[in-house]
Amino acid sequence: MSYRDTIIELLAESASISNRYFGKVSYSIKPGDNNQVLTKADLEIGDYIVSALQKKYPEHNIIDEESGVIDKRSEYTWVVDPIDGTGNFAVGLPLYGIIIGLLHKNDPIAGGVSLPYFDETYYGEKGQGAYRNGQLVRVNSNPRLSESLVAYGLDSHNDNPEFTKNEMTVLGRLVNNIQNLRSSNSVYDAMMVASGKFGGYANQSMRIWDVVGPQIIIEEAGGKVTDIEGNSINYKNHMEKIRDHFTFLSASNILHSQILGAIKAQV
Repeated sequence: MSYRDTIIELLAESASISNRYFGKVSYSIKPGDNNQVLTKADLEIGDYIVSALQKKYPEHNIIDEESGVIDKRSEYTWVVDPIDGTGNFAVGLPLYGIIIGLLHKNDPIAGGVSLPYFDETYYGEKGQGAYRNGQLVRVNSNPRLSESLVAYGLDSHNDNPEFTKNEMTVLGRLVNNIQNLRSSNSVYDAMMVASGKFGGYANQSMRIWDVVGPQIIIEEAGGKVTDIEGNSINYKNHMEKIRDHFTFLSASNILHSQILGAIKAQV
């Protein structure tokens, strides 16, 4: 079964909702985490996607950033981020996106991302390739990390200063081995990898709804996605992982190994 039409339809309507709010919406900070911003658009888009998925696939599980978990004990789980990069969206920066991913058991099998401001929709399905607005996309073919733009997403960790200190060491190693650093700290960066504009993208402060959709798109574009240590991302018991932190490292196969080598180097 192909999920392409459903995902693209949901993303199109969700993009329309976000466009109605963009540049004219207030926001609040979620209690206990200054990195987490919430707007009315997040809630409306989340409600729309969850409701539509429940009607279309009533037997499937759903994990939504705002609604939480709907557990139907299915082998299929939809993973939704109504707006990724809400902090950008809330202040009128266009670097944000809407993410829908689908797990079968513990494996990503389909995913879509809308970048509403740019009128771009990305889609990937296992074994079917990755597409932007219907056109095939591939990751960057440049084999030299020193000639590549690489993105790295950063969140603050006021409760764990040592984490930030260690992350700055990792970032320093990376910057010394690339052409230049970029960062929207949103799914925009991941889609720039899928479309070949960025050589890679890494982030150590993600949640499950941030990673499932982008992973399958990047992999179907010919890229490699792992955690920051180079291991496969672990989705086992994913219904219980909505509060877990995930790390993410994506690039072409050749650049992935170079990035991994750079950030693990002892200097």
